[in-house]
Amino acid sequence: MMLTLFNAPTWGIERIREFTIVENDTLTYTLKLALDENGKPQYFFRNIFTPVCYTNECKPVHINFYWDLLGNYVRYDLPKNKVLTKVDHDEFKEEDYQKLQDILAQPNSIFADLKMEDLIVKGTESLTDSVDAKAGATLKTIKNQVIDGAVYTCYTLWHIAYGKAVPEIQKIIEGYANENLLHQFLTSTNHNYQYWAMAKVTDKNGVVQKPFENDIKKVIGGKNIFTARYALQHTDSQFFTGEQKQKWLWEIFQTSSYALQIAILKKLTTIPLTPSLKNNLTTASSSSNEEQAKLINAILAKQ
Repeated sequence: MMLTLFNAPTWGIERIREFTIVENDTLTYTLKLALDENGKPQYFFRNIFTPVCYTNECKPVHINFYWDLLGNYVRYDLPKNKVLTKVDHDEFKEEDYQKLQDILAQPNSIFADLKMEDLIVKGTESLTDSVDAKAGATLKTIKNQVIDGAVYTCYTLWHIAYGKAVPEIQKIIEGYANENLLHQFLTSTNHNYQYWAMAKVTDKNGVVQKPFENDIKKVIGGKNIFTARYALQHTDSQFFTGEQKQKWLWEIFQTSSYALQIAILKKLTTIPLTPSLKNNLTTASSSSNEEQAKLINAILAKQ
């Protein structure tokens, strides 16, 4: 079986901080936060022991789940010498472990809106004939989203991955929201981190806190078109005024994808331009396509 695919890296992790989570009157569990040698949060994880009930028996499942620092499911692995099984005690095959990872990686799973009794024929591990109508998909499609003989397991584990641990993680990380963590998030390749941090360092008018201005510039100049465009659109126009800022923005424009170039031009309609940027736009208009030229001419006319 291919379990090494999901094994968590342990290098640089020096400390584990534990949080006791009360889920209900009878259930508590431990949520763990991995910290590096400098005490910076790295990821959350949980060593899970849960019963999965089939026709006439419940069997224990041992599995470890990992989330990022905002509670987004990342991966799983199994404790040493533990395996997952289907009905009739058939062990998971290599492809089943990979498929489980694919299933758990889907936040918009069919499991979100279905109860177990909607999904399973009573007394069996077979999907009901009516589940396709409830889920808005064909039964064939749904069968491709579960593991044959392990529907209970898939359903149970998916609801743990996207369940009550997620808001607990989000509450915990709020306590770590200092300047260092915000810098770490803004410069991350994790777009969820970037969106979260941008909301923290930018006020309702789009004014960026001074210590994070360079981070926002890096987001706008980064490889992720979606976070770059978001930062551009949600940052106050004053951020882009002045000779140095507009020289930088023009350099970004020249090396950006077409979609970001359009977003930059739309942003420039709200910004007083320096003479050098006006000249650059005037020169660029002659070699631009119709959409770009229209925007450039509108910017210059407004100026």
